[in-house]
Amino acid sequence: MGFATCFSCKMMKMLWNAGVSFSFSLSATLCLLNWTAALDIPLEALGHTNIEQLPTITEQSPTSQVAFPFDEKFPIKCEAKGNPHPEFKWTKDGQPFDPSNDPRVTMVENSGTFIIGNSGNISEFQGVYRCSATNKLGTAISEEIEIIIPTIPKFPKEKNPPITVEEGNAVVLQCNPPKGIPPLKIHWMTISLQHIDQDERVSVGLNGDLYFSNVLEKDSRRDYCCFAAFPRIRTIVQKTPMTLIVNRTNSILQRRPKLLTPSGGHSTINIVKGNVLQLECIAEGLPTPKIEWTRLDGELPKRAAFPNQGKLLKISEVTEAENGLYQCNAANALGKVLHNFQVTVEEPPRWLSKPESMIYTIGADVTLDCKAAGKPEPTIQWKVNGVPLRNVPVSIDNQIVRRNVKKTDSAVYQCEASNKHGTILASANILVMNLPPMLLTDNNLEYAAVEGKDVLLDCKVFGSPHPVVEWDREDSASPVQGPKYFIYENGSLNIKNTIKEDSGLYTCLTGNTEGKAAITAILDIRDATQIVEPPENIKVLRGSTAQFTCGAKYDSASANDFQVSWNKDNEEITFIHTDNSRFYVEDGVLQIINVSSEDQGNYTCVASTALDQAQETAALIVLDVPDPPEDLKLSEPKNTSVRLNWTPGNSHNKPITEFIVEYEESRWKPGDWHELVRVAGNHTSALLKLHGHVDYQFRVSAVNEIGRSQPSDPSDRYKTLPRAPENNPGGIVMEGNLPNEIHIKWEPLKPIEQNGPGLEYKVSWRRKGVEDNWNEEIVKRHSFFIRNTPTFEPYEIQIQAINHLGFGPEPKVVTGFSGEDFPESAPQNVAVEIMNSTVIKVNWLRVPQENIRGHLGGYRVHWWKVRSLLEEKRGHSEKHSLTFPGDRNHGMVPGLKPFSEYSLIVMAFNGRGNGPASAPFTFKTPEGVPEHPALLRVASFNKDSITLLWVPPLEQNGILTGHMLQYQLINDTEELGNLHNITISDLTVTRWKVGGLEASSKYKFYMSACTRVGCGKPITEEGITTMEGGKGNWKISEAVNISQNFHIIEGLDPGSEYTIRLMTKNWVDNTSIFEDVVETRGKAYAGIYDGISTQGWFIGVMCAVALLTLIMLIACFVQRNKGGKYSVKEKEDLHPDLESQGINEDTFCEYSDNDEKPLKGSLESLDGEMKAAESGDSLAGYADEEHDQFNEDGSFIGEYAAHRNKGPVGVNGNSKGLHPVTA
Repeated sequence: MGFATCFSCKMMKMLWNAGVSFSFSLSATLCLLNWTAALDIPLEALGHTNIEQLPTITEQSPTSQVAFPFDEKFPIKCEAKGNPHPEFKWTKDGQPFDPSNDPRVTMVENSGTFIIGNSGNISEFQGVYRCSATNKLGTAISEEIEIIIPTIPKFPKEKNPPITVEEGNAVVLQCNPPKGIPPLKIHWMTISLQHIDQDERVSVGLNGDLYFSNVLEKDSRRDYCCFAAFPRIRTIVQKTPMTLIVNRTNSILQRRPKLLTPSGGHSTINIVKGNVLQLECIAEGLPTPKIEWTRLDGELPKRAAFPNQGKLLKISEVTEAENGLYQCNAANALGKVLHNFQVTVEEPPRWLSKPESMIYTIGADVTLDCKAAGKPEPTIQWKVNGVPLRNVPVSIDNQIVRRNVKKTDSAVYQCEASNKHGTILASANILVMNLPPMLLTDNNLEYAAVEGKDVLLDCKVFGSPHPVVEWDREDSASPVQGPKYFIYENGSLNIKNTIKEDSGLYTCLTGNTEGKAAITAILDIRDATQIVEPPENIKVLRGSTAQFTCGAKYDSASANDFQVSWNKDNEEITFIHTDNSRFYVEDGVLQIINVSSEDQGNYTCVASTALDQAQETAALIVLDVPDPPEDLKLSEPKNTSVRLNWTPGNSHNKPITEFIVEYEESRWKPGDWHELVRVAGNHTSALLKLHGHVDYQFRVSAVNEIGRSQPSDPSDRYKTLPRAPENNPGGIVMEGNLPNEIHIKWEPLKPIEQNGPGLEYKVSWRRKGVEDNWNEEIVKRHSFFIRNTPTFEPYEIQIQAINHLGFGPEPKVVTGFSGEDFPESAPQNVAVEIMNSTVIKVNWLRVPQENIRGHLGGYRVHWWKVRSLLEEKRGHSEKHSLTFPGDRNHGMVPGLKPFSEYSLIVMAFNGRGNGPASAPFTFKTPEGVPEHPALLRVASFNKDSITLLWVPPLEQNGILTGHMLQYQLINDTEELGNLHNITISDLTVTRWKVGGLEASSKYKFYMSACTRVGCGKPITEEGITTMEGGKGNWKISEAVNISQNFHIIEGLDPGSEYTIRLMTKNWVDNTSIFEDVVETRGKAYAGIYDGISTQGWFIGVMCAVALLTLIMLIACFVQRNKGGKYSVKEKEDLHPDLESQGINEDTFCEYSDNDEKPLKGSLESLDGEMKAAESGDSLAGYADEEHDQFNEDGSFIGEYAAHRNKGPVGVNGNSKGLHPVTA
């Protein structure tokens, strides 16, 4: 700063701190010359002190104003400001004018504006007005205001004599419109307001005349009317109608062109810059000449237009570039005529530089520039306070200089530039004064900025001379300085690239020759806002939900004004929560529900505070099925094909992989669409192969990774001519339901494949290898019988399609056989190989092929049980069978009963049925292990023993040798007690007392039956010994009649615990129906329950319990004693897997506390090893590999395909026969 060149900053601060006022010597004043520039008065300064101001025109009427006759009043505006408030004066046509003296004029208070009332006669107000505003400092003047009072334009009253012209000659009907307010529009019409047609021969010129290049007889009429329209004054006037008479002639002579307008060969056109240039050439001649335009010194601009059939060259908004020489050329077959236009583009005055309003200090030099351009070159005139400038030299370049100005030199300087196209006025208020510094910024303002950004500390100061400004920090001994800081001319301090350490207290010091001032500012630097979790680009399916996440970090001091907003494609998203809303935002997460294609775009998360903002953008790509193809067109038409072309629709961000072409035909299934062909996604056409005699219509669908589009709109219909079939029927099947015939069936041609009317089929057949000639028959149906054929002989068949236009292609030969008959002989040498006690292998000799008399279906084995080897009596049991498909000589038969005698037969079968059976073969199965005992129950118990009762197994599978009883302690602990074994050889013993048991303990018992082969699966039961001193003997009541629904037990001890069981009176089925533990009351409570058995509610409850008990009892009896085998039992017999035999009917209605609890340990058999029962051996080991999958209907499905060598069998706590475990 200039001030710093005279006084160091340090010296200034010392003087300031010492309270010494500024005192400037002459040298100091000289030092200030480099900054005593002109000053603006800020608006804020006007509120601090009463500063005098020169007047300034603030508003005026347009320089040209039309007073329309339909307006009620015409305001002429002139507003100004200044201090003191200015007074207004007017001049009219250069002479003083006081509008207040006219009663028709209304003055606006404290304004120069006046309003002229439209009393009907206001023409005397037409003129050129100028307003001046004056106060004690000077005078401001307005630009000249021209007020135009238009008159109503009228055509003169005249009589227009008829115009007579010979046919083929030229004629001009003159309009001569009256003068009026532009723009002017000319219309030639008839008296009935019909426009006169215009073309190359007839046209209206720019002057309004109607030109005929040559007349025709039809041009004769008596009502050619010229209408002149003045839109601004809403007026249309009409010229008296004119008559044109065209005389017909027998010889019309052709002639060279001649210009009707303009005249001569050269014209000079002056046009104002920015206006529309219109050059016109209208020529007469026969034939009618054509007009062409060229520019001789360059090219015509691209914006040039040629309206009115080319007779007009029109260039809008002309510039200096349109200066030049233009030529029109009117030509016909006989010659041409030329006319040149020299175009000069002129321009109203415009400012190059103009004087500026400024404040200057006393003693300063004032320099004012005024330069203007235009064509012609404008003249410049200087005025002071509205009066031409005198006694002040003006330089050649129109610059004036006032040196060492005084306060009295304050004035309004006006510069006026004029040429023939207009006048412009520029005013400059030059105010000379000295003022002490005025600080326009409040003291102790707080500023905040984010780290890394710039911050501006205001210290707006006004004074004259311009005050010197410096800034200090409270923690610094010297003013702020360096590239980080910049002090603006108005005193404000800019701190660049702020950091946290820039926070603190700053002081602005200012002064000039008239005084000094200071303010303080507080600066807080905060952390910048950052987006730490930006949104990511996502792709979603249309109709799904899209979600953008945006996490931001910001300074805690900005928490109150922090917010997150979202923009889509740079436009903010407005969140309106209604039922139809699809955009939701919560905690910075934007969610878009039911996404549509319109939602695709760039989404920007904007995290903002009052100080800064951060933003991140992510793209949402909406995936969808393609739009349907469009613009279907047919090309390359032929009778057998046509090419279909289409335009793909939008693929919606997934490339189209294929197009599906469908057709619809109007004959067979109108309205039904069928797929015709698929083409790759990069194709836009397909050559379609078509059937004959079909009226087609096509449509196309597009497919991308997302799915299939909607079909396109249908194409035009395409009809093919009929022709012979191109296909023969397929799916030919030959069946022989009877030995002496063949039934031939085939799939008929689809209707669209018939290719024409009269579809039939030619059936041809012959014995293969026997007959050479074909037998033929033509049928309409799609089946045919060949009768009287030998049994099961090969035949050759052909089926050919025929219609009225010919035969289809040569058919293929299909070979088949005539009807089958039952096999003639039975399998021989049937033998049985015993695999184990339940499985056998049956062998036989195959039936010779010639005896099969058909297609061999396989062999069937039927077997039945004759008797058990434990019994002498023979019986007839149910027969069983297995089918073994294919040509084979053996099969495996599972599911037999051990220790039994069986008989079986074998027979072959074909498509006709079974052949004769072989002779019955009898065999016996070996002994196996028995089933588990039928019943195991605790009969009684006490503190150290439990008595067991059991029933031998129902299926012994051999001769019983005894029973194996095992038991172990199973109290509710992780460990089990040792397993104890008891062998019972006496088969008459069915009750056993197990002694030496621990008191009040739970035991589990396992009972197995044994044969010479081994012991079978065990049945289990649990029992509990009583406590020491307890009584464990069971007492049995008398039998309860089944009609009873309750029973009273008497003689119990008070305060004692009893176990009560309800059982059937049947030792074979000793199942507990009901069991519970009850405790009797002490004597003190006996009286409470006296007589309860006589209460009605008690009797009702007991009746209901008894009824339920009876129902369960009957169900148990029925289930337990139901005889015969059933499918589930047979399946169990076939499955050696122990897990599949865990439940059978023996467990129904049984009661046991621990029947469903797993044992803790592993079982061991009598000999210490766990072995699978012999009856459970798998059949898989005995079946041949190629035929090891069959079942009873002939297809073995692997039910018996378990491995021969089984591992240990797992055991659970079910009461079915499971081996005991040893801990």
